[in-house]
Amino acid sequence: MEITDEAFVLAARAHGDTGAVVDLLTREHGRRLAYVAGGASRRMKPFLQAGARVEVELRARTSDQLGSARLEPVGEGPSALFDDPLALAGLSAAAAVAQGALPEREAHPGAFFALEALSGVLSLPDVWPAVYVRYELGLLEELGFGLDLSVCAVSGSRDYLTWVSPRTGRAVSMSAGAPYMDRLLRLPPFLLGAQAGLGEGDVRAGLDLSGHFLTRCVFDPLNRPLPEARDRMIERLWAAGLA
Repeated sequence: MEITDEAFVLAARAHGDTGAVVDLLTREHGRRLAYVAGGASRRMKPFLQAGARVEVELRARTSDQLGSARLEPVGEGPSALFDDPLALAGLSAAAAVAQGALPEREAHPGAFFALEALSGVLSLPDVWPAVYVRYELGLLEELGFGLDLSVCAVSGSRDYLTWVSPRTGRAVSMSAGAPYMDRLLRLPPFLLGAQAGLGEGDVRAGLDLSGHFLTRCVFDPLNRPLPEARDRMIERLWAAGLA
């Protein structure tokens, strides 16, 4: 088996004295684990940070065997964000969520493009936290757990959608949800259209929403918690007044 593809590094761990096992999200071939010779070297370490973009050539005897890979960096990657710890926290969280949520050897090009879109706005602190929420919701949709935010599940109305059912993932209007608001998840307006601006608490509400369904639909069935990198990102966003 031979694969040549674009990829994002999701994680890397040392293997032996000089090598590393790298977890990659490829564009066309999904998540792939591969051994990178010399991956523990100083030259290679910057290219193996979570969120780094690479060109990968992967070879293995069979499709289910751990193959070996040769990586070439694309762009500056995480090193461009070294002066922005908050953005680095966002990139680390995105990589960790993808690593925990996506199955191996299953093509999910939508997940690759979602991470690509997020990476492209990490230099914009007023923008990327909202894009991060959309990224997580995109992962849910890619895995078959997309939310229906188009119409009220109770009345069929498309107006004043302010809540989401934590059970069904469907939107609920202000009037229909009023008697049950303590049991519903808040739906921030920016998820309903690009025209809506960001209000106070909207990013946190979006993260609560995506986090609930990631936990319920993806991580709990795998008997895993949401990644600690995600918790650290939320703490940093809160401290910076961005969530």
